[in-house]
Amino acid sequence: MRKIISIIAIMGLFLSACTDLDDVLYDRIPSDAYTADPVLKMSPIYEPMREFLDNSGWWFAQELPGDAVVCPVRGMDWLDGGKWMVLHRHTWDNNTEAVNSMWSRYYRGIVEANKFIEEQEIFAGDPIVDRAIAKAKILRAYYYYLAIDNYGDVPYVVQYLDAPERPLRRKRANIWADIVADVEAGIPYLDNSVSKTAVTKGMAFSLLAKLYLNAEVYTGTPRWDKAEAYADSVLALGVYSLEGDPLAPFVTANQNSTENIWVIPFHEDNYQGFNLHMRTLHYNSNRTFDMAVGPWNGFAAVQDFYNTYDDNDLRKEGYFLVGPQFDYQGNKIVDQAAGGADLVLDPFIPALEMTPGSYSPVQIRMSGVRVQKFEIRRGAKENLGNHFPIFRLADVMLMKAEAMVRQGKAGAAQYVNPIRERANLAPWGDVSLQQLLAERGRELFWEAHRRQDLIRFGEFNKAWWEKPASPAERRVFPIPEWAIEANPNLSEPVVD
Repeated sequence: MRKIISIIAIMGLFLSACTDLDDVLYDRIPSDAYTADPVLKMSPIYEPMREFLDNSGWWFAQELPGDAVVCPVRGMDWLDGGKWMVLHRHTWDNNTEAVNSMWSRYYRGIVEANKFIEEQEIFAGDPIVDRAIAKAKILRAYYYYLAIDNYGDVPYVVQYLDAPERPLRRKRANIWADIVADVEAGIPYLDNSVSKTAVTKGMAFSLLAKLYLNAEVYTGTPRWDKAEAYADSVLALGVYSLEGDPLAPFVTANQNSTENIWVIPFHEDNYQGFNLHMRTLHYNSNRTFDMAVGPWNGFAAVQDFYNTYDDNDLRKEGYFLVGPQFDYQGNKIVDQAAGGADLVLDPFIPALEMTPGSYSPVQIRMSGVRVQKFEIRRGAKENLGNHFPIFRLADVMLMKAEAMVRQGKAGAAQYVNPIRERANLAPWGDVSLQQLLAERGRELFWEAHRRQDLIRFGEFNKAWWEKPASPAERRVFPIPEWAIEANPNLSEPVVD
């Protein structure tokens, strides 16, 4: 027992209670049903994902280091010890909050998966148990995918009771190979369900497409052919389709969206954790949405990125709040703290740090386009009930197109044009990599893809607004200092 406690302390793992799986709140199911079906016991493996948009740092670490989202310092608000600015400027260290938090959440999911697998392996041979083990290994692979994507060489532990107390790091390429093998081995056990929260064939094929699409980053060897093949596998299932409205995957009641493949489920009361709207909306935007709580007036779109949308792009109007703001009854909103000025959201942000005296209250409080991509229903609370897509069909289609272009194949536009056309844009006759990166940015904005995409396209370390060029080492985050203090082996050379 002492050994298990030591492992948990070293890796930042905290065992947690049951969570929401497959759209059922399993902390409310009868105890006899929970005992009978091993799949129901998997819910603690999902629990860390509940914090991905808030406490875990995952969303912040994927969006703020990119060229699309920024959190300006607004007077005395959002300074927070500089934790947002260092992400934007690529000057984080291994004490930065988001860097610290991601590590513990990923490994908490990994340890829960290892625990579940070992508990069930004594019953191996039962088809239901074998299926559950395969799903748990795929979930573990998902967490390791996030770990190698964000941290590079990390400890790779697949035991629970016999786990090493102070594991060494392994090479990212070797971890990549092992998790790919786990996902591929598990596919025969999966069904063709359209469940948005379960481990299905659609989820596993999407994860494999991501792993192969980024194989060159992780291993040094590109695998565009396999990325294309697994994107094709998703498309061939025939159970997903693009929504006709580009905003449909993000509405409040999006649990049955035909486009979403795998999501993090949220509920405004019973399964909270989705509060990105609070972080972006102006203090007085509660009047626009008839909210009972006041937002925090923070995150905004970088103006240069916002300007990449054509004016007739339906996503531009649907994703963003800009210009004069009105309450839900159509009356102009006045910002009394800005001298009684009308609330007008200006795409131009004068500086990353807007200090009183150097900038007017209007500039400090009203600069920056705000985000409403995920529907904010009238009467919305501090937490939204919209499900957050990890994988969706539009992303898969763009991955398919990218893999084709990188292999020199013709015809990639046929996978991009349906996405553009539903956004009211003219189709492309041909597609370049730069066009694809730009279209991925516009389509997948606010969905935590930008950091990974910029790295894969070789753009991540370039300079942009309020951010100088950064060194290549910034493509991964450092292992948290607290983790190294608990396990000095994490600062040693990798083992293989």
